Amino acid sequence: MPDGRPEPDMMKTKKNIVIVGDRVLIDLDDKMDRTSSGLYLPATVKEKEKVHGGYVVKVGPGYPVHDPNTSDEPWVTKKRQDLKYIPLQASEGDYAIFLREAAVDIEFEGKKYVIVPHSSILALIRTELVNE
Repeated sequence: MPDGRPEPDMMKTKKNIVIVGDRVLIDLDDKMDRTSSGLYLPATVKEKEKVHGGYVVKVGPGYPVHDPNTSDEPWVTKKRQDLKYIPLQASEGDYAIFLREAAVDIEFEGKKYVIVPHSSILALIRTELVNE
């Protein structure tokens, strides 16, 4: 193009999903659709379960905190760089056990996920390497 920008057919785009606040993006565990003996459960039974599990894919920045050292009033809009957050316990790769009723189903680029508030996560299972 004459203005120095690349041709549209040469440009590639990639979508990123940004999780906000205290939310966690979870990829549901496919193994939860069968019993311990290997029997497959129908979708209606799975939906009635109150507790589900899955792998944490992305985590929001955390709970926003007002810095008491600033002289600004709390309702004044601040720059993003000035915001401070209390980080969440969940990390990418953790296995989360969460309350299903608080989850929101989404589909992103053809894959189904759930977004869960951090407060609805009951437990995290984290795999760590240990030296023996």
